Amino acid sequence: MGFGDLFLVALEPVLKVLIITGVGSFLALKRIDLLGPSARHHLNNIVYYVFGPAMVASYLAETITMESLLQLWFMPVNILLTFVIGSILAWMLNKIARTPQHLRGLVVGCCSAGNLGNLLLIIIPGVCNESNSPFGDPSLCTASGNAYVSLSMAIGGIYIWSYVYIIMRISINKNINPDKSGENVESSPREISGSSTESSTEPLLPSVVCESNSTVVQLPHEESSEKVSVGCRFKQKIRGFMGEINLKMLFAPSTIAAIFGFTIGTVPLLRNAVIGDDAPLRVVESSIYLLGEACIPALTLIIGANLLKGLRSSGVGAMVVLGIILVRYVALPLIGIVVIKAARSLGLVGADSLYQFILMLQFALPPAMSVGTISQLFEAGESECSVIMLWTYVVAVLSFTLWSTFYMWLVA
Repeated sequence: MGFGDLFLVALEPVLKVLIITGVGSFLALKRIDLLGPSARHHLNNIVYYVFGPAMVASYLAETITMESLLQLWFMPVNILLTFVIGSILAWMLNKIARTPQHLRGLVVGCCSAGNLGNLLLIIIPGVCNESNSPFGDPSLCTASGNAYVSLSMAIGGIYIWSYVYIIMRISINKNINPDKSGENVESSPREISGSSTESSTEPLLPSVVCESNSTVVQLPHEESSEKVSVGCRFKQKIRGFMGEINLKMLFAPSTIAAIFGFTIGTVPLLRNAVIGDDAPLRVVESSIYLLGEACIPALTLIIGANLLKGLRSSGVGAMVVLGIILVRYVALPLIGIVVIKAARSLGLVGADSLYQFILMLQFALPPAMSVGTISQLFEAGESECSVIMLWTYVVAVLSFTLWSTFYMWLVA
């Protein structure tokens, strides 16, 4: 297939996303008000708690086996690399653009977390069903693609609600409670008066307190700074990091559904009872699959409605938005080619061209919509996130099409 044919194959699914997104934006207009804030909130909850988990569980249960799971072990590593590399590039962007403290976590989230499920769930079946698709039989391509994308969505959800959630929470907490060194921290009158009356009884050199089981060891600063403080500070950092983890968010409904899907798909007894035309519980799997089918159109409509807020908002610098676009659509896709080609040469990735294609696409995706959900949870950077999402998804129409075409040309 020529480059022009591949471009048309990649363009049509993106146009489908764009059209449905436009419908979502139209329904969110004030004079229409079918997807206003309240309706959007309720629909998002239905997707989050019902449609999304049903789709993940049904796809994984049907397509994942123990053998295929062993073959896909590199995908979690690949997704982790996208997060780590994106975070490094975001750190550099924050330094160059001098991003305000309360937005630094948002920039890291937008640069590191890609739309690893929703967009791929629309694009991959569309590519597979094209008559000129380079991935062979449409039914086999769609079945394999759904398995790859479901795994991508499940792993991505775990990383987002652990890694990105913690980074954004720490960034917001730093903005609320600035530098503990005493700078930019205002003391109350009671604190000021108390410090003046009690200062005569305090030692000139502070001491370090470290708890070891039930024993409390307190040493002067000169002795403790070399022997104890490093260990104590390390423990404090670990406790602080663990305190930032929200287990409720980490074990989101889609994550729990992925666990059920993996269990059913990899345990032969459960698989034979649920999956297949002769399975006694096939009606349960069919019902869950039917619910999951509603996830893609509902999610796309929500994306369109959320992007509309970006037209009404401002407050984020153009340099920050441009930097995120360059990271997500230039730097990461180029790095992705190097990573997958190196993994292929080392034998870490098999010869399946569709699998390689999806691994590369994971580096070229627009930011995850879950980043906006996290900003809404913390009530910080919501308008700025809407602007970032608007422009990154507008640019994604061209960028994602071009990179999809190029990746197909590489693996075909």
